[in-house]
This record gives sequence, C-alpha cells and structure tokens, in this order.
Amino acid sequence: MSISPARQIAYEVLRRVEAEGAYASDVLHEALGPRVKPVDAALATEIAFGVLRWRRLLDFLLDRHLKRPVERLDLPVSLALRMGLYQLRFLARIPARAAVHESVEVVKAARKTSAAPLVNAVLHKTATESRAPAEQFLPPNLRRIERLATLHSHPTWMVERWIARLGEPRARELLDANNQRPHLSCALNAPECREAVLAGLERAGLHVETGRLLKNAFAASGRSPTRTEAFRRGLISVQDEASQAVPLLLGVKSGDRVLDLCAAPGGKTALLARALGNKGTLIAADRHAHRLKAMREQFERIGLKGVHVIELNAEDRLPFCTKFDRILLDAPCSGTGTLARHPEIRWRLRPAQLRELHKLQLGLLKNALLDLGPGARLVYSTCSIEPEENEQVVAEALREDPSVQRLPAKLLVEQLRPSLLDGSRAEELFLDDGCFRTSPAVHHTDGFFAAVLERA
Repeated sequence: MSISPARQIAYEVLRRVEAEGAYASDVLHEALGPRVKPVDAALATEIAFGVLRWRRLLDFLLDRHLKRPVERLDLPVSLALRMGLYQLRFLARIPARAAVHESVEVVKAARKTSAAPLVNAVLHKTATESRAPAEQFLPPNLRRIERLATLHSHPTWMVERWIARLGEPRARELLDANNQRPHLSCALNAPECREAVLAGLERAGLHVETGRLLKNAFAASGRSPTRTEAFRRGLISVQDEASQAVPLLLGVKSGDRVLDLCAAPGGKTALLARALGNKGTLIAADRHAHRLKAMREQFERIGLKGVHVIELNAEDRLPFCTKFDRILLDAPCSGTGTLARHPEIRWRLRPAQLRELHKLQLGLLKNALLDLGPGARLVYSTCSIEPEENEQVVAEALREDPSVQRLPAKLLVEQLRPSLLDGSRAEELFLDDGCFRTSPAVHHTDGFFAAVLERA
C-alpha cells in the first residue's frame, strides 16, 4: 500500500519546516495545487498543522515508549511517529490501522526501512492509550508550569512569561486559542460587490460567515478560497481581520503622501491604496527582492495600480527628500500573536531574540519618524503580543523625540467605529494607553498591536 497523497504532502511540509526552516503555510500553498483533491488538501493541512501545534505533547507521549528521545531520531522517523500519533489521538475518524500503516510506509518511502518495525511497535503501543487523557501520564512531581507547557504544547519559557504578565487564567485562554484551528479570514477587495462575491463563493462550495470585527471581512471554510474564481479575479484576498484593521488607524485621505515601510506581502498596502483613491502618492517598500516580487504579483492579481514599489533597507536612513503625511511601519517581529496560524514559531523563537528584535524595531521606528511631517501620522504595528516589541519600543522612541505624541484612544475609537461590524465593540480594542490590541483568545483573530503617533 502506497502513502496517501494527503500524508505524503503533510510529511513533505513537516520535513521542509524542520530541515529548511520553511513556514508550513508557504509550503502548503505551493503543494496544494488544483490537481489536489479538496479532501486530500484538508487532511494534509490538518495533519501538518496539528503535528506542529502539538509537537511537545506528542514527543512526551512517544518518549515513554522509546529508548532515545524522539528529537534525536532520524528526521523521517520522528516525523512518521508524530504524524501517526497525532492521527491516533486527535483524529477520531481515522482508523488506527490506517494511521499506523501509513506512518510505517512514510519511513519506508524515506529509505529508512530499518526503522519500520520501531514505528510500527511504538504506534501500536500508543494506539492502546490514545483515548486516555494525556494528563494521567505526567509524572506526579512535575512542576505546575511544566505540566501546563506540556499539556498545552508550548515552550516552558513562553508559558512562564505569559503567566507572569497575564495571570494563569488569561494565559490558559491564550494557550488554548493558540492550539485551535484559526479562522480563515478574507478581505473584500471590491466591497461594493459584496453580495455577489459571497454568493459566488457559496456556489463554489465554501461556507461563508460574516467577519468577527470588520464589515469588509468574512470567514471562509469548507475549501480553500485561493482555489476560487473570486480569488483568481482579485475580488478577495486572504488576510486576518486584525491585520485588515491596522491600516484603518492611519486615517489616510485622498491626496496624502503615504509610505508603507515593511510592506510585503502587501495586504495592508492594498487597503491603504483603496483609502487613498486616485490622488496622492503611495510608496511600498521592503528590503527583500523575493518578497517584492511576490507583492507585485499580488498587486497584479487584484488589479492594484499606481503603487511605487521599491527595495530598501529601512534600518538605514531613508532616502526620501520629502516628508510623508502617513507612514505605516508594520515591523518585523517574533509573531507570537500568530501561533495558531504559524505554530512552528513557538519552537524556533528564543527569549534572547526578543531583545534583538527590540533593537531592530526601535531603529526602524526612529528612522521612520525622521520622515514624518508636521501634523502627520505614523502607525507602528506588530503581530506580536510581547511588551519588548510593542509598548517598550514606542515608549523609548517617544522619549527620544518629544515632538511626537501618541494619539488618544478616544479619537481612534471614533475613527475605527464605522468600519466595525459592531461599532459598540470599538472600545475593547484599545486600552487606556491608546494602543490598539487584539487577542486570539478574545477576538479570535491574530494578536496584533498598534500605536498611532503624530508629530506636532
């Protein structure tokens, strides 16, 4: 029996994530072409992301039956074991014999035939306990933090810092949210055609729901929206709702000079262009040529014209001879607000990187502020929930430039309210410090932070 297409795709995604440092979402997007059946695409996605989310718990349960930790086994063997156990423990509709047999076939296809008996034996053992609560297998003397981190499959250091900052109840909610399948949110590139576009998606077999936050957003399930005619024609784009909300905070007006500093992949740029209309200037910059290429392709798909796309390193003094009315700095960050969507991040990130990112982000913000004109506005945003990358960056930049102030929450609430599905919820997106925040646990979006700054 050969490996099913779904498991072959899932294995290759996981292999590239581990061996090449790739992102699962990118590899899946490449692999799930039009020839892949929707049912295979769905199962491949479920297994690949499920293994990445639950890797720590899976490894703990597997290590109980191994002489060597699963992390020290050859990569094809460890991946086959994780894939098999994920199906046994989390996918009740998959027969145990199929999960075990195909995992054995995975190691054979990877030319690790000698490991086939090991995979078979270990998965048969774990199959007998797959319906028992994982907690009963934890050592009774295990520290509380370690228990939470193992059962919720997160690094210990991450759980420790979230409990210290948020308290255990809120930290648990965040851990739970990070292990849920995220909503696949989309943006309407032609809001005036909303009803026709959504009706067409439903005819194509998608289940469409209204957005959680924004009027021009919706959630899609049942199949990938990227395989629809609406996507190919540029009528919709896949973009988290919190990400869609951030550009609205700039308050772009027709005729403005607008700079999108770290623009790729371009979703926020498109929203800025819509607000700008046919008058004004919009520059979209990024330092990576391959990301700029992908952004140009995205703009071509959605029919976006008039955006000046340039390659530059925003760590250096910006090369412009004019000041801007509006600047968006969606800074490179740890991505801890996107762990449901990008679960591999939790295993790659190290505490020391937060300090390194803080230094990078502060340099980018200070450079961007130099090109902000009088009375002009800048939005600093990240998809991180860590203070080092958010509040601390903004506070440090403001200390060094007293002519720049953070706009009050009251003004931003009124500005954002018309775009929200339920305008009465606008206040909950801002705290007393005036910063915009979304939470995976509360808003069912990615975790975003944004501060709106204005020069006097």
